[in-house]
Amino acid sequence: MAIGKGFRFPIEFKTAFPQGLVQMGDITPAIKYNADRTALPEQDFDFDPKNPGVGTQLHMWKVTVSDPNQDKAKRASFEIIFTAEVQPVPVNEELVPGMGMRLIELEGLTAEPKVMGQAPYQYLGYIFRATGIKGDTSGAKIPPVDVPASRPARGEKAGA
Repeated sequence: MAIGKGFRFPIEFKTAFPQGLVQMGDITPAIKYNADRTALPEQDFDFDPKNPGVGTQLHMWKVTVSDPNQDKAKRASFEIIFTAEVQPVPVNEELVPGMGMRLIELEGLTAEPKVMGQAPYQYLGYIFRATGIKGDTSGAKIPPVDVPASRPARGEKAGA
């Protein structure tokens, strides 16, 4: 079969989440599993050591979100994984100050199908990954090439 395990389908944000997403808390580094409990926590990277060339080789960040469009309460909250060199920063104000809840829109969204739950209550779910948050200026995404505001306009001299 041409589509292998771990394939990530690109999907438009409004198609996956027609009512948007609510961020619940802060974006934190995704930590690698280590059986040694005394070991220092180490941030995870998006790559598969068993399959070279799979993944983006970027840092992974995670955040818990809630989908208001989901009809089953236990599936409404889940984690989104960000793959970016720096931590994405949401730009929207909190819905309730101090609670860490805000509306976000993801960019570069992909979905990876996965069987979730425990037998006999298994279902098809998805692992969602994104490259950033719409409006973020933290450097998580590379901004488009643009003339900086500090650069003088054509025909003007610097410092004038």
